[in-house]
Amino acid sequence: MNSRALASAALAGLVILGTAGCGAITPQATTIEYSASDGVNIPDSDGAPLQIRNAVVIADAEGIDGNLAAAVVNTSDSAETLTLEWGDESATVRVPAGAVVSLGTADEDPLLLEAIDSPAGSTLPIYFQSGDAEGVLSEVPVLDGCLEQFADLVPGGAASDCEKPETGGGEEEGH
Repeated sequence: MNSRALASAALAGLVILGTAGCGAITPQATTIEYSASDGVNIPDSDGAPLQIRNAVVIADAEGIDGNLAAAVVNTSDSAETLTLEWGDESATVRVPAGAVVSLGTADEDPLLLEAIDSPAGSTLPIYFQSGDAEGVLSEVPVLDGCLEQFADLVPGGAASDCEKPETGGGEEEGH
C-alpha cells in the first residue's frame, strides 16, 4: 500500500513538473519590443542623443510629397539637431535640451518631405543621424489621409480619394 502512495505522489509530481516546465522555456510576449502604432520606432544608434518614436509619413494622393509625423526625444543636456536624408533630399529638426518635439501635433507642424516618390502602402528609406553617432537607415511606413487621425497631415490638404466602407443593410424593412 505504501508503494502505491509513493508511486501516485511521484506521478503527480511528474505531471506538475511537465505542465509547468513549458513556461520556463517559452519566450514571454511582453518582453518583445515592437511599434504598437502605425509608425515605427527608429533603432537607437550608439551614442545618439536623439530618439525617434512612432515615425510615419503621410503622403499626398500621388505619393510625390509627404509629411513626417514623429516624436523626437532629446535626452541630452544640450540642444541637438536631427538630420534626415531620403533620396537626394535632406532636412533637419532642432530639438532643445531635454525636450520632446512632436512633429504633426497641434503644437508642432509635421516636417514636409519633398520628392519622396512613395505612394501610400509603401515604405520610405530614411537615414536618421544626430550628434556624433553613426546614423541609422530605417524603412518608414507611408500612409495616406484616409484615416481620420491622418487627414490633417496630408500635404496640401485632406485626401479626397478615400473609399468609405459600406455600412451594409440598406433600408430598414417596414414593421
